[in-house]
Amino acid sequence: METEGQFSPTTAAQARDRYESLGSTAQVVVKEVAKAMELDAEEYRERVTGEVVETARDVLFAESLSVTVGSRAEFEDWRAEADHAVEVVGSENVDNVVWHAPGFAETAVAATYQSERDAAVGTLRRQAFGRIYREVV
Repeated sequence: METEGQFSPTTAAQARDRYESLGSTAQVVVKEVAKAMELDAEEYRERVTGEVVETARDVLFAESLSVTVGSRAEFEDWRAEADHAVEVVGSENVDNVVWHAPGFAETAVAATYQSERDAAVGTLRRQAFGRIYREVV
């Protein structure tokens, strides 16, 4: 088993603080991407909405989440001891699982995978944001 990522909030307040702190970073990222795309001022005003910046902030937050990566057996051992209800995405017939279980939540999320670890980690982080953090932040 190993951990990937650096942010695992133990309270909802920590999650909200982290999300809020990413607002200005998201604005800078979107502005620089728009510049790289050579959007003129009018296109920028038309296309770069609050929703675009919010999406960037959501991604920055989700991509920093700490996740555990392990075999199905390691996941099942963890699950047997966990205090979380676990929502699993993916097939039951694969060998590996990635999961995220914030200390403040009653729910954890997991995604199964056979060989595409990076894809599973990305999927799990989006699932964690949508199923756990969206309501919190």
